[in-house]
Amino acid sequence: MASPVASSARAVARKRARLLVGCVFAALTLAGGLLIARHLTRTSWPLERAHMGLVALAGGLYFASFILRALGWQKLFPARARPERARCLAACGAAAASGAVLPFRLDYIVKIGTLRRLGGVRLTLEAIALSIVTLGLVDAVAILPLSISATATSSASFRAPLILVVLFGVGACGVLAAGPRLSQLACVRRHARMHKAAERIERRNASTTRSAIAAGCFLLGCWTTRALGSAVLLASLGVAFSPTLALVVLCLGAAASLLPITSGGAIVNVSTTAGILLALGIGKDQAINFGLASGLLLCGTALLAALVGVALSLTLSLRARTPAPADA
Repeated sequence: MASPVASSARAVARKRARLLVGCVFAALTLAGGLLIARHLTRTSWPLERAHMGLVALAGGLYFASFILRALGWQKLFPARARPERARCLAACGAAAASGAVLPFRLDYIVKIGTLRRLGGVRLTLEAIALSIVTLGLVDAVAILPLSISATATSSASFRAPLILVVLFGVGACGVLAAGPRLSQLACVRRHARMHKAAERIERRNASTTRSAIAAGCFLLGCWTTRALGSAVLLASLGVAFSPTLALVVLCLGAAASLLPITSGGAIVNVSTTAGILLALGIGKDQAINFGLASGLLLCGTALLAALVGVALSLTLSLRARTPAPADA
């Protein structure tokens, strides 16, 4: 029978091996994307001809979007079991960074694992899962004003996928509004698991209406800063500053993310963004360079958010464990 020390050592070794494999895969994916871009464009680096001051501003806006997203997610937990903001920031950043290489929404596993491993309030798997489901619904409602604006200002050829985003947001709004009566719907009552999940959502919605509104405001700020960051990044690459163009790109990317098979993966996200810009009439070099540059900035700021969140969470844990000095 293996000793506890040996079992612990093997567990640590497996974790390190998985981390190493993930880092290698991420590096290979990034290198492959850069090589493809170098072959297709006349630049060796996507930011080679960019205005670096605007690039830094875009990076700051992207980082701010992760902070706002973490604040919004935190509001969706029950008040008595609400994790610290630092833990939510670390989980959001880690999930977004890992989403560059993990397809099929596997980044949710990273988000749940990061939140549970950090210290602080003990959270059940059910509480985290329900908060993520609610986050997705509130997220769809928060992007609704932006998607309506993009639909109204875009050409007819792009209205179909943008209308899909609008309809998804309206449907999410309906689900949130029907929360107290969700379990009474006939289609829900016929399925035991759906009925049980609806009852849990009802219990949460009864006391989280204000929190959901606050979360929606934070998430609207998240999407707005993300759109502004994309507009500034486009301007840094020589494209005329156009919030409308950035809104269309952002919302069409959201439409693509509704399909699980296209969700996640650096090559998929870069290709989707570049394809949207090409269809909008942007030059090939600028479209590909923006796709790569936005992917790099989002991954970089997500990783920075994760590191900042982990550092703050560990600092708070150490302060909580340190005994207060006795009075003389």
